[in-house]
Amino acid sequence: MHHSGEPRIVISGIGVVSPFGVGRERFWQAVSHGCSGTRAITDFDASDFACRVAAPVAGVTIDDVPPIEGDDIWDPGYRADPKRYSRAALIAVIAAREAWHDAHLRIGEPGAGVIIGSGGGGIDVGERQYYDFFVERGKKVTPYAIPISIVGMMSSEVSISLRLRGVSHVLSCGCTSSTDAIGYATALLRSGDADVVLSGGADACVTPGMMFGFSRMHVVSTAYNDTPAQASRPFDRTRDGFVLGEGAWMVVLEREDRARARGATIYASIDGYGSTCDAYHRVQMAPDGGEIVRAITLALERSGRAREQIGYVNYHGTSTILNDAVEARCVRQVFGDRADDLPGSSVKSMIGHPQGASGAAGVVTAALAMSRGFLPPTINQNDRDPACDLDFVANHGRPAEVEAALCNCLGFGSKNSALVIGRADD
Repeated sequence: MHHSGEPRIVISGIGVVSPFGVGRERFWQAVSHGCSGTRAITDFDASDFACRVAAPVAGVTIDDVPPIEGDDIWDPGYRADPKRYSRAALIAVIAAREAWHDAHLRIGEPGAGVIIGSGGGGIDVGERQYYDFFVERGKKVTPYAIPISIVGMMSSEVSISLRLRGVSHVLSCGCTSSTDAIGYATALLRSGDADVVLSGGADACVTPGMMFGFSRMHVVSTAYNDTPAQASRPFDRTRDGFVLGEGAWMVVLEREDRARARGATIYASIDGYGSTCDAYHRVQMAPDGGEIVRAITLALERSGRAREQIGYVNYHGTSTILNDAVEARCVRQVFGDRADDLPGSSVKSMIGHPQGASGAAGVVTAALAMSRGFLPPTINQNDRDPACDLDFVANHGRPAEVEAALCNCLGFGSKNSALVIGRADD
């Protein structure tokens, strides 16, 4: 469903790198069965940190995805140079290539561009290079330190890997980055300025500096260091902060008529996007949640859908005390009495909080849930907070036929973004 005269924009390919490994099927199997990707941090010494658990991506390589028609990434003369990727760029390229392969598109597809979101970009490279500069006096600093670590390089690496010569942009808006990227990509396609866009998000921020910084902010969980799988518990009374996660979730977006003419698989449609700012605080959300409500309302209005058509909410649900309560209250305000019968879940209970990639993770989760008729759970829901009195599909997923879903995303800097997505056959 969309406004009259506007082309419908659909998801025709999905690629995922998550704490469970490479692949959308591996991701779906894990989250639909309520598996946790949180574990003790072992990649660096976190013994002195207040939080010692995370949900990182580990052990993935560029060889983990199948080749694409026209591929020459293994040609010695090719300039993609995966050996110099940041960790975020690596997982972004892997997920992008899986999505491109899934959509049956080729290397160098004409009229194709890249618009993705990332909060930290190559922050792992930046941290290492600063350490080398200050401790080793620059002896180990690579001349590629700056281009590898900047956030804007993320889309460039994807564009180079797939030889896409259209727009190549990165939105870095904190946690809402990839929700906003998908919203902008949809607008670009509707305007006719692109034929197909690779969108989504990627972040790989489980680094010593980031873990220490979030610990200093008192926003990450510290009570479950000995039981990592229980640490992310959105909407539970005993939640005490988020788990830092990593991952890349990429989608191929194109007009529905183009996708159907190609015989592509259509997972869902992007029907409406809304974004607002509390203009309140660099970290805290405004307690009244008014601008969250407005972002959701804008997404609904622009989708052309009635509230009654929404059958699932993919919550931002970070597992922080204030944010979860405010978000639940805002959803109740938008949907009124119907909120009690509206199921929703937070995939962050299983993958942690992948920062700028979290919105894309929610969209992919909702699209797969609708296409497969099954809602993933919110795990670790053992004692629901009375301030979060909604149906969060506690602990076990359930079958459901959903016509449309709301994907909610909130971020540092008072940012709020929401997407409404529709079922493929609707």
